[in-house]
Amino acid sequence: MAKDKFTIGGLCSGVGGIELGFKLAGFDIAWANDMDKNCMITYESIMEKNHYIDKKHQKINEIKELPPPVTVLAAGFPCQAFSIAGERKGFEDARGTVIYDIIKLINKYKKADMPKVLFLENVKNFKTHDGCNTYNTIVKKLNRLDYSVYTKVLNSCDYSDVPQNRERTYMVCFLGEGGWNKKEFEKLPDDLRDTEIRKHIKFFPKTVKFHLNYPQKNKNPVKLTSASVRNTLFERNVEEKRYHYSESAYLEMLRKTFPEPKEDTGYQIRRVYPRENQSNLIPTLTANMGTGGHNVPLIYQKKIDLWRKLTPKECFKLQGYGKCAERLPDNNKVANGQLYKQAGNSVTVGVIERLAKSIFKTLNDND
Repeated sequence: MAKDKFTIGGLCSGVGGIELGFKLAGFDIAWANDMDKNCMITYESIMEKNHYIDKKHQKINEIKELPPPVTVLAAGFPCQAFSIAGERKGFEDARGTVIYDIIKLINKYKKADMPKVLFLENVKNFKTHDGCNTYNTIVKKLNRLDYSVYTKVLNSCDYSDVPQNRERTYMVCFLGEGGWNKKEFEKLPDDLRDTEIRKHIKFFPKTVKFHLNYPQKNKNPVKLTSASVRNTLFERNVEEKRYHYSESAYLEMLRKTFPEPKEDTGYQIRRVYPRENQSNLIPTLTANMGTGGHNVPLIYQKKIDLWRKLTPKECFKLQGYGKCAERLPDNNKVANGQLYKQAGNSVTVGVIERLAKSIFKTLNDND
């Protein structure tokens, strides 16, 4: 029996990491949206097509016509308001109210046209922000729209093939199963959860099947200890300006902190100090890594005894864009600072692909 064809529409799409992951899992991209012009340019370069609604950048509340119905509506909505780096202002920050714009848009569809699945992504701290009140408020609103909300925090190094330490909250919601969260399955002990959840498959068939189809954690995560991994991710001929951190005070600080630096791990310059990842991974890539001495990702090259900053292309590869990272726009179209920001704000494509494959299987499971 032929598999059904499923579509995805994106809000807060950025450069299209979520859409790309779903595309790799077999979904068709119907449309995308973001308010950032630079993101739209990079999106089109990566995808080789502009899926943005009306072919322009705009806020969600500026979309004039309701986009065509899709199987999955996805959104990596702004995280700064909920992250530690963003001082966790939540709904007090205008960016924190974008989730309400998303909910309003969904509510405009007739029940028959509403997305069958919602896919939402945010920072790790989103779930615990304000004593869990932010998360619980959104869950209740989604439940009222008759969506279940299945949430887990995943680390990119555990659920993809890139060596980056990146924990993010992923929420997968199925239409018609809004009573799911009243069961409070998350509070059950791990050894009882599967057994108890299976009992409710008649009432929540999609959410239960998704739970049973959930991606498995990597048994052997990819790490920088592998020379082949480093050769795949890191460029050989890099501009001299990337070695800025092998000069002056930065070099003294790095050598003092790490007298015997290693090639098989990642480093990061914080505001006033450097740090090394102890798990042979690249530290979490952030949106401000291109703005000077804050969260700057570094690697050490033993052959020439120099430290250097990762390039934008390397950052996109560390977000799982693979060969698509070769299609980044030229600097005369999008500045490097913007590319760093885009990579830091992006999702890890491999994590999305695995989750999307589980969603695809769940939607196709007619048993």
